[in-house]
Amino acid sequence: MNRRDFMKVAAASVLAASSDKVSAKVFDETTFATPANKKTKGIIVRFLGTGAADWNGPDNRGEHRRLSSILVDGHILVDFTPTDVEMLPKGCTPDTIFYTHSHGDHYHPATALKVGVKRVYLGQTWYNVAVSDFQRAAKELNLPMPEIIPLYVGEPITIDSLTFTPLPASHATGYRFEQTLIYLIEKDGARVIYATDTGGIPAMAACIAGIDSHDRNGKPITGLIMEATMGQGAEQDTDFRIFTHSSVDCVERIVKVLTKTKRYTPPTGQSVYLTHMARTLHPTQAELDKSLPKPLCAAYDGLEVVFRGA
Repeated sequence: MNRRDFMKVAAASVLAASSDKVSAKVFDETTFATPANKKTKGIIVRFLGTGAADWNGPDNRGEHRRLSSILVDGHILVDFTPTDVEMLPKGCTPDTIFYTHSHGDHYHPATALKVGVKRVYLGQTWYNVAVSDFQRAAKELNLPMPEIIPLYVGEPITIDSLTFTPLPASHATGYRFEQTLIYLIEKDGARVIYATDTGGIPAMAACIAGIDSHDRNGKPITGLIMEATMGQGAEQDTDFRIFTHSSVDCVERIVKVLTKTKRYTPPTGQSVYLTHMARTLHPTQAELDKSLPKPLCAAYDGLEVVFRGA
């Protein structure tokens, strides 16, 4: 059995078993800053929201994180809620959305329909639920029904020059058998993992992405965006969310392991971006900018980064 066949069988087994605001400016670093246009080499990621579910407008510190969402290459969304609409670039009309899971801080069919999404990709384990939700929203809004395409763990989807491969996450929802997802995004030699919500990077996800140190034929990633819901320090050591979310310390350790095993080989100077940060568990953006250990960097709403190959 070759590696691809093995991964298909393994992925099938996983599924069967689970039958006002932080400053919003464009990131300006010599290696990566560039306008979002189709001629740009690499993967253009705009953070529309970087907050966890406990954010609901500006807090008493004046901080504001919208619910976690990204815009890829100016037209593909990963997750999207009403809080993120105002962070879309002027004139932007996303046509495609990939969902990580069905929680309301990531998934809101009416908002996707209102911005004109025509194609919806999501895990096959909750496909029927999503179809019903979108049918209901489309009828209420008198808008056309988008095409809804089920995703299977480990099976890539290519749109233009971008490839999205769904990977299994460690997270749970109200649907007992829903397999939540994180994504490997590839283009022009760049290989970026977008991981939210998840407790670390599960072994099967590492295998499919090719970053398992036991896989001699694996291919390193060149970029990482990862949730850090649980903050850092002593408090997260006993946080009950350990099985479904990650901490700053968890992300730092993952990066150290991947770097040492040469499974993470970014361009010189590129950061690892943290997202999905809980309002009650993180300090301000300014404090994070000062305190986070390199190469970790707290993303913020409106930040735009270009990920390139090593």
